[in-house]
Amino acid sequence: MGYSVSILGASGYTGAELVRLIATHPELTIKGLSADRKAGQPMGAVFPHLRHLDLPDLQKIEDLDLASVDLVFCALPHATSQSVIKNLPSHVKVVDLSADFRLRDLAAYETWYGKPHSAPDLQQTAIYGLTEFYREQIAQARLVAGTGCNAATGQYALRPLIQAGVIDLDEIIIDLKAAVSGAGRSLKENLLHAELSEGYHAYAAGGTHRHLGEFDQEFSLIAGREVKVQFTPHLIPANRGILATVYVKGAADQIHAALASAYEAEPFLQVLPMGELPSTRHIRGSNFCHLGVVADRLPGRAVVIAALDNLTKGSSGQALQNANLMLGIEETAGLMLAPVFP
Repeated sequence: MGYSVSILGASGYTGAELVRLIATHPELTIKGLSADRKAGQPMGAVFPHLRHLDLPDLQKIEDLDLASVDLVFCALPHATSQSVIKNLPSHVKVVDLSADFRLRDLAAYETWYGKPHSAPDLQQTAIYGLTEFYREQIAQARLVAGTGCNAATGQYALRPLIQAGVIDLDEIIIDLKAAVSGAGRSLKENLLHAELSEGYHAYAAGGTHRHLGEFDQEFSLIAGREVKVQFTPHLIPANRGILATVYVKGAADQIHAALASAYEAEPFLQVLPMGELPSTRHIRGSNFCHLGVVADRLPGRAVVIAALDNLTKGSSGQALQNANLMLGIEETAGLMLAPVFP
């Protein structure tokens, strides 16, 4: 038995990544693709690397036929998703890749995103989409909110450590490097090649990055008390990948053991041998996340490093992993592609 899906916002990077992954999926068929400015064009014209696939042309959302669609991936800009999703047919399951439904507290959403939520009732039903930690709820959900790519990376490094009580909750620093595709496909002056190449820079320093709302929500929930981490992201001149270097206070051997135990049975989360460090070049184009631990020279301190592809495990791959669960399909279906190397 196969399932039909549509992708809203298919002309962006995450939409194209969804198409790439679903193309090899044994049970999913793409029935519709939407775009706004590029409506009417073939997908292969917008993304020539997909021209070999037999895909429907891009349409405006209102022109899509969703009557026989089982699930919709919503890869629309933040704040647009909520207004679109609340008007979708009730029989359609939804995986949202935007930030619109990630934060459970409406006041927190307004604080981080600067405006009230336009679909508060729907927001209260959304399940947070970090698959490995919300698997049972996701399988029963109608609406799943994909995580931020930075937020996913930091959480994979830290959630088991908070749960196991092996680190000091008031001594957590996340230093994160993110590739440029995380900023989306829209034209921006600071993302021009001449502005970005041959250097990298910090941004949203001092606690202003919106993914901190997810860290606050999830870490505090696990700990049963308020947990606030220091987090500084950096933009690097690379197309794909996130590398999070996390500084914590705790015994390195206990930290490594906690991660290894938590992820032993997880198909996509791989804890490297003690002292071995991950690289974005080893997860590129895949749904894998590599994690490493090394003891710091300062006694009682350790460094945890996590690497994943922001477009795959950090977004579209995670979305497909969640969709598989929602449709009762094998969770790894369409996602066991090996990383691209070199």
